Amino acid sequence: MDFKIIYEDKDLLVIDKPAGIVVFPEGQTKENTLVEALIERFGELKSVGEAPRYGIVHRLDKDTSGILLVAKSSEGLIFLQKQFINREVEKKYVCLVQGVMEDDSGEIKTLIARAKGDPRKQRAYSELNAPKSAREAITEYKVLERFADYTLLEVQIKTGRRHQIRCHLSYLKHPIAGDKLYSFKNSKIPEGLNRQFLHAKYLKIQLPDGQTKEFLSELPEELKQVIKNLEK
Repeated sequence: MDFKIIYEDKDLLVIDKPAGIVVFPEGQTKENTLVEALIERFGELKSVGEAPRYGIVHRLDKDTSGILLVAKSSEGLIFLQKQFINREVEKKYVCLVQGVMEDDSGEIKTLIARAKGDPRKQRAYSELNAPKSAREAITEYKVLERFADYTLLEVQIKTGRRHQIRCHLSYLKHPIAGDKLYSFKNSKIPEGLNRQFLHAKYLKIQLPDGQTKEFLSELPEELKQVIKNLEK
């Protein structure tokens, strides 16, 4: 399995995760996962955290690419995860959504819980109709570029709910291009796009040694090409 290491020290690996790879096994997962490939190369990860996640600090969906943090020590894992829990991590994504968004920027604030009819999906709820399991989810976005049928966004999440960006943009009626789970029936897919157009491009966090670091991941070539093909 091929993946790039953006940064490494005694406590941390920062991986540039390719799309199409499951990070760690969940439920019925039978395919090779990123955590298995990491353990092959970094055997010490077996003693960090608990199976099946081991040192994985946070999650990225299978078809989302970009920055992923992996702790190399149990102390490092606790230190880094605490910042995610306390909402002290700055994370930015780039995504292409269906339709032309009117507002240049905005905030989506709802409750999120598993969808009743489809356990694979999350659903956004208001306080009036939310089940007890629902948790607050806050997503901010700004428009980077508008095209004839799509909008390129930078998205920042203030909470880390499962499928949060995908669920929230679908809730706004602008699902992510190529997202088979959250798109609407008969949704168009841009030429050359073979997965959901969602990339984790930036992450800022304090490391166990006290330094604050910023990590960047460039948009993959295949996604750059999709943008080039779009009509302005």
